[in-house]
Amino acid sequence: MPLLAIETTCDETAAAVVSRSRQILSSVVASQEQIHARWHGVVPEVASRAHVERIVPVIDEAIERSGVRRGDLEAVAVAVRPGLVGSLLVGISAAKMIAVALDLPLIGYDHLAAHLYACRLADPHRMRIPLRGAGGQWGPLFPAACDVATEDGASWGHD
Repeated sequence: MPLLAIETTCDETAAAVVSRSRQILSSVVASQEQIHARWHGVVPEVASRAHVERIVPVIDEAIERSGVRRGDLEAVAVAVRPGLVGSLLVGISAAKMIAVALDLPLIGYDHLAAHLYACRLADPHRMRIPLRGAGGQWGPLFPAACDVATEDGASWGHD
């Protein structure tokens, strides 16, 4: 059963459908680069408004490209931190409504941790460092300039 993932932390509206076996079935990104170019940086209010315009078409396209029916989705995941508050609210609101409408669990994820864990999609065997305090579980093996704690207090990274 696949998962719908939504990302709106800054200036790109993105959605993907990923299978339980970590196969990326679709990935759609709508950039705002041209919108913000004249300011030479992201304007938060402008980014939020652009997300509102793009979120539904991006999600619809990701689901359509995946070949998965909405009723076959198992869960909805959405970036909940860190990011621009207005941008995050657009993605979180869309994810909540989809989860409610389809009676699916809603999973919030950390955008920065997702960057690190995305390596697993390309190479699942890169998970080789024991997690501190996690009773034999393993964490990512790659250079990482961070220490990400899980909700149960386990963490990975170098001492």
